[in-house]
Amino acid sequence: MSAPKEKEDPVRMHKQANTFFEAGKYKEAEEIFVRTAELYHKVQNYFDSTTMSYKAGECAYALKGYKRALEHFLKSAELSFQKGFDRFGVSALEYARDCYKALKDDKKVKETEKKIKEVKKKLETTF
Repeated sequence: MSAPKEKEDPVRMHKQANTFFEAGKYKEAEEIFVRTAELYHKVQNYFDSTTMSYKAGECAYALKGYKRALEHFLKSAELSFQKGFDRFGVSALEYARDCYKALKDDKKVKETEKKIKEVKKKLETTF
């Protein structure tokens, strides 16, 4: 009789990824954050899913993998805005803007700054 396949536990993986992140092992952390974001999304834990995508972006950014970081931050921002986590979405967009700057894509930098201003303005009038 073979042992049952261990089920992926997003909470345990989340902690493991954070440990790697804090130790500066960004590549390992990024991979786990990406997988954890998917698992959280599957169980409709959208806030943690957006957080894990954001953290994956921070890892890629630290590794100067700006295109990968951009994908993670934009994914985090998109889900954040869909689910009403607007302030978190703005943070992800600000990081995305920094990725565009690093990639020297001035057009995208301007577009992203415009979007950030629009969302911030909306937030000011909401509260």
